[in-house]
Amino acid sequence: MKLPLKPLLLVVGVAATAYAVLLLLTGDAPLVALWEALATPNGATAAALCLLNYVLRGLRWRGWMTHYGRPYPPAQGLRLYLAGYTFTPTPGNVGEAARGLLLRQPLGTADSLAVFGAERLADLLALLILTLPGLGWLLQRPEAASWQWPLILSLACATLLLSAVLYVQRMRLLARLPWLQSARQCLAQRPGLWMAQTLLAWAAQGLALWLVCQELGWSIEESLAIGFYALAMVGGALSLLPAGLGGTEALLAGLLVLQGAALATALAITVMVRLLTLWLAVALGALALLYSLFVARDISLR
Repeated sequence: MKLPLKPLLLVVGVAATAYAVLLLLTGDAPLVALWEALATPNGATAAALCLLNYVLRGLRWRGWMTHYGRPYPPAQGLRLYLAGYTFTPTPGNVGEAARGLLLRQPLGTADSLAVFGAERLADLLALLILTLPGLGWLLQRPEAASWQWPLILSLACATLLLSAVLYVQRMRLLARLPWLQSARQCLAQRPGLWMAQTLLAWAAQGLALWLVCQELGWSIEESLAIGFYALAMVGGALSLLPAGLGGTEALLAGLLVLQGAALATALAITVMVRLLTLWLAVALGALALLYSLFVARDISLR
């Protein structure tokens, strides 16, 4: 029996969002204070930086859709991209792979997976680069002296081994999974542009973390805030939990505490940052999806 994939993804996204809202409403975080903080200049600027992230990544997606013969106007392309955020609260964010399938003139499954794969690879590469300030800070801590060089050597050996395995298996993987070849073709399209868009997009959300810290009365360097945010995002992605829920928050709060923040402050910062960087996107995605379904009618769930 064939499962109704599109409605199923919609149900999963809505259920995960409802669960997150329930956690926020029943948790210990001072929600009134958090919402008041968002109404301040720092909070508003942080929200604007998160919106910049969505716009830059939407422009990147629009460029790759043009490669597949879907040259959407900027406003429509951004709206269709935002609609995919409805499915972000799925394991490994795989629901976002449905962006191309939801279109009134849908991409094929392989092409939709290719664009999704290109997005994830580009995001991972940019985030790994942005983790460098955070990793450097961790390695400079006094307690790191006993383990930093073994860790560096282990990572270097693991990287070399992984590179060798991937090199040997690359042609076999491309033969079995043709969408990987298509993802590679996407990444070959104007790599300087999409790399700049991706780095700027994720750095903007790291700066949003810095502004939230300032608003809640705790000081941190801009580069370190970006590094901490990137580390938390990479760790959350590796957990494969829906939108990194749990893993991202634990890592970010832990890094802030390690840097000197009180636990209550670190938790408040983490909750506000996740409201801005995750649930704002999901809410905007739901609105864009509804508009696209019932007004513009350029998305279909059938």
